[in-house]
Order: sequence, then C-alpha cells, then structure tokens
Amino acid sequence: MSLGSAPQERRGSPALVWYASYGSNMHLDRLRCYLAGGCPRGGAITLPGARDPRDPARSVGVELPGVLYFATESLTWTGGRAFYCPDAPGRTAARAHLLTVEQFSDIVAQEMYRPPGADLDLSAVLATGRAALGPGRYETLVHAGDLDGHPILTCTAPWRHTDLPGNPPSAAYLRHLAAGLAESHRWPRARIAEYLATRPGAAPAWTPEAVAAALTDAPEHGR
Repeated sequence: MSLGSAPQERRGSPALVWYASYGSNMHLDRLRCYLAGGCPRGGAITLPGARDPRDPARSVGVELPGVLYFATESLTWTGGRAFYCPDAPGRTAARAHLLTVEQFSDIVAQEMYRPPGADLDLSAVLATGRAALGPGRYETLVHAGDLDGHPILTCTAPWRHTDLPGNPPSAAYLRHLAAGLAESHRWPRARIAEYLATRPGAAPAWTPEAVAAALTDAPEHGR
C-alpha cells in the first residue's frame, strides 16, 4: 500500500495513528501481548499490556523507505533485534496497525522496557519527522508518512545500520516476523526467507535456505 508524504507540520494531536511494525509485531498474536498482556510464543518476558487491550481497528501491509536490520541482543528472544533505518536505501516490509494514541503510547513504553500508562507527546515527531525519547533502542520515533488521514509512526534506534555490529536473530523471533509477513503481505515462504536472510545482520547464521527450513520445521507457523 502506498503512503502519503509526511507533512512538515501538523496541528493538534491525532485521535488515531498507524503503528508501523517492521519486526515481530507484524504478527497479530505477538502484538496482542503488548495490548492484552502475556508472553509471546518462544519468548522469555511477560508483558503487562496496554490500558486499552482491544485489537487494532485495522491492520494493513505497507512498505517503508529504508532498511530493516538486526543488531544488539534481545532479552525476550536472545539473538538480534529488528531495527529500522529510514535513511538507508531500500524498502522495508511493514504492517500498519490503526491504534489510539493511548495504545500506541503503551506499546512504545513496553518496547523501551518502561511501564505503560502515560500518553506520548507526539507534537515533535509530527512536526519534524523524528523525536528522541531517549538514547537507546526503540527510543526514537519516526513519522514515516500518512495513510487515510492518519500519521504512520514507528519506533527504532537512533543509529544507522552501519554504526554497530550486526547480530543474527533467533529462529523463534524470525518465525514471528515470517508469520507477520504472511498475514500482511501474503508472501510465499520462499520470498519471506529470502527477505529475512538478506537483511543486514542476519548473516552468517542465516541463509534463505536456513530460514526456510526453520519456518518449515515450526508447526506453530501455520503454513
């Protein structure tokens, strides 16, 4: 789905936003752990959930300008986390979930290992396209465009994909990404495996064949 350009200035606060997930939250079952609380399949951390536990009003597949990469070490999955570098060439497959600002704020808080419960001030990210909530991973908000009159927002790290060593993700983590890509983009397994294995940081642990085998060997993947 094509996106509108991110405006340079926006007045007021939106009632709804699109949360553009490019990692495991593309998979609706995994996203529900951030909304309703719980531990995702294959994960190690139980999440408290959001103040409003309802599913997104809508979820659609989108593409963002920039690149998906894997780096640092996930406490939930072990292995690398997915990050998004909007300044790099390329396209990133994502899934946009239509949420209230309250829901989006609580998801971002949990991504930052902070307690949910307070609405984010989105004025800076909507005015400039970026906003730093802190120096670490998932503490930078990005306004990636607009869709159906609502801003598309995501969270990532402040660094570029070339600024730190890559770290291959775990098989359990990749299965959530793959399930999300299948749900939102209807990609076949071979295309999903090629995409995930060729993102920066996935090698040398993952090749398209190895990713495809990991997905095939997982009965919970559902395909």
